Amino acid sequence: MNIFLTSGTMDFMNTIRKRYPNETMVVMHGGGNSVLLHETEGKTVFQTPRRYEVISASGTLTEDGFFAFNNIPITDEGRPIFEHRFQSRIDDIAGEAGFVAYRLLRPLNSETYIVLTQWTSKVFLNLWLDSPTYKKMHETIEHEVGLDKMQHIFLSAPYVTTYKTKAEKENNEE
Repeated sequence: MNIFLTSGTMDFMNTIRKRYPNETMVVMHGGGNSVLLHETEGKTVFQTPRRYEVISASGTLTEDGFFAFNNIPITDEGRPIFEHRFQSRIDDIAGEAGFVAYRLLRPLNSETYIVLTQWTSKVFLNLWLDSPTYKKMHETIEHEVGLDKMQHIFLSAPYVTTYKTKAEKENNEE
């Protein structure tokens, strides 16, 4: 399975989405831009996408909700360590309230992995981020991998981008 991302105006992203009704696509908005996500086993319809291989997944992406993309730039030598630890953590999040879907995305044309989570609303993402389970999961990852001593696996600081779908935006759930 692959995920392809492209950016543009909200109207253009919606036009592309409507042109391919049989494809799994989600239009989302945030940070002053719009993103179209295409999940497929085949090729993408995008001209110049950001390309990712889905290496771990849970749930089904839907057109309604709130998305968090944890962007993590990883060195080539750090990839196996990073992938092993994050693939083994999916069960920690799958049962959380408001959880919809999870994808661990391996970059095919960059160094930045994406840990993508989808929630029914931003409220549930914030509840997860404040939960003891979240804190324990990250402490365990840091301890097991020794991330506190192995900063060289990161190319730069991770960062989070968040997006709302149109339905989420209309519901005004922030």
